[in-house]
Amino acid sequence: MLDFFNIEKYKENNRLEAKAAAVGLPKSLWATYSAFANTNGGIILLGVTEDAQHQLHVEGVNDADALVIDFWNIINNQSKISINVLNDKDVIVREFDGKKIIIISVPRAQRYDKPIYLDGNLFSSYKRNGEGDYRCTKEVIQAMLRDASPKTQDMLVLGNMNLDVFDKDTIKRYRIRMQGIRPGHVWEALEDVDFLYRIGAVGRDADGKLHPTAAGLLMFGYEYEIVREYPHYFLDYREKLDDDTRWSDRFVSSSGDWSGNIYDFYFRVYNRIAQSVKVPFALDGISRIDDTELHKALREALANTLINADYYGNTGVVIERNITSITMTNAGTFRIDLDEAINGGISDPRNSGLIKMFSLINIGERAGSGLPMIFKAWTGTDFAMPDITEKENPDRVCLILPVESLGEVGLTSAQCPNKNANEGSDVLINELTVPDTKETVPDTEQAVPDTEQAVPDTEQTVPDTEQAVPDTEQAVPDTEQTVPEESKEQKALILSYIKHNDIITAKIAATILNVKPRRARTILRDMQIEGIIKRVGAARSIKYVLQTEK
Repeated sequence: MLDFFNIEKYKENNRLEAKAAAVGLPKSLWATYSAFANTNGGIILLGVTEDAQHQLHVEGVNDADALVIDFWNIINNQSKISINVLNDKDVIVREFDGKKIIIISVPRAQRYDKPIYLDGNLFSSYKRNGEGDYRCTKEVIQAMLRDASPKTQDMLVLGNMNLDVFDKDTIKRYRIRMQGIRPGHVWEALEDVDFLYRIGAVGRDADGKLHPTAAGLLMFGYEYEIVREYPHYFLDYREKLDDDTRWSDRFVSSSGDWSGNIYDFYFRVYNRIAQSVKVPFALDGISRIDDTELHKALREALANTLINADYYGNTGVVIERNITSITMTNAGTFRIDLDEAINGGISDPRNSGLIKMFSLINIGERAGSGLPMIFKAWTGTDFAMPDITEKENPDRVCLILPVESLGEVGLTSAQCPNKNANEGSDVLINELTVPDTKETVPDTEQAVPDTEQAVPDTEQTVPDTEQAVPDTEQAVPDTEQTVPEESKEQKALILSYIKHNDIITAKIAATILNVKPRRARTILRDMQIEGIIKRVGAARSIKYVLQTEK
């Protein structure tokens, strides 16, 4: 909540804009209204200015009541503003030291009202980015129009395609999985075409013939067929577990050596990221034995990323795994308010066809409980909490899931791919409620840290683990006289890492133990002597693996 009685302590940001209004309503007011409504909402202060040091000052307005009447006349004029999303309570007048200001609280517009545009011109639509309003590109406007439709994008029947766009092996794998999960289902005996029709992967077009739906194409199609409908379609998995190589593993949808569709991508990625959770578990393919809440949350997070992506968008889907975190990024913005999505109970998926297909094989939550389940699973660990953000220009959603104990490696340094340089200065206002009394309210700038400090610059897509975890020579003394219990715990951590990742290097061991490399090498040598692990390779390529029984 903003403390409007101490305005001078705030500065303009992605949800706060100050404007002088000494001689009437400023022309730039309407672009800011459009930008706030099309993004995440915000507060406009009329009669307040910002100086060169970015401090706010109350200047006041002349005849505030007359300005409010002018404001309502203009915002309700559809030739000037496409839609008014405000209520009476959203525009109020307050007095400070004898000076009156007008406070306008602009909510985030519902998706079916977007874009909010000016002067009857759809291309006079604005969005907010940092401290400024920018005119939306044609692609951003098209994305808002797609989301405004009552039908989700993937329900479209693609009349220009026939059924040979599907990878039959993917369909076979899907049907086998569904049979295992739902044995004896009434669709089990159907031919493939009839089965695909039942699950929404094909539909009838105006010609009366069966064609792929957009959901079916994404789920079961070949990548080279998918890009005919979605030119920017791109799925990217990146894994970096040590500094010796650029990627420990990487695969993309366009490589040509696999189908490149969403279904196959999901299982290839999950089988990699599941290894990041350092708790005892067993695998039978992807079916869990002694399944954990963290594994369920990982599957939910991956399904959410794929189901809610805007595949017409130009940033694709990127999954990044490193030692400390898993980062999932998809094109598009939230169709509901971010806080509502985190709190749960409201479901507004971008691709309802994909939800149905995943749910038939018991993947994904349908009732708006996905994000709450993810956050709840992380609450029961000593990991840092997940971080989910909505980015603009280009539109994308980024979820960071820490997978290392805070006690082992410190706060995660994971970063959202394609981050814009000017986004680091955003300070979010979580509450837009204007107090009715002069009672002091909490300082929002203290409650919500400046993300420029919280999120480091992202010139590198995958952070360098050596830089992300500082040398701890002073914090952890390098001594051969280590307490025995501590040594046992360190060895247990190394053993757990190798069991889930097959190998370990001295550099990775130093990172997960938070010790100097020399100390890590000593521990690894002791484990060699004890017959727990063995060394493979030589010189700069030395790695350690489990000692196999003779």
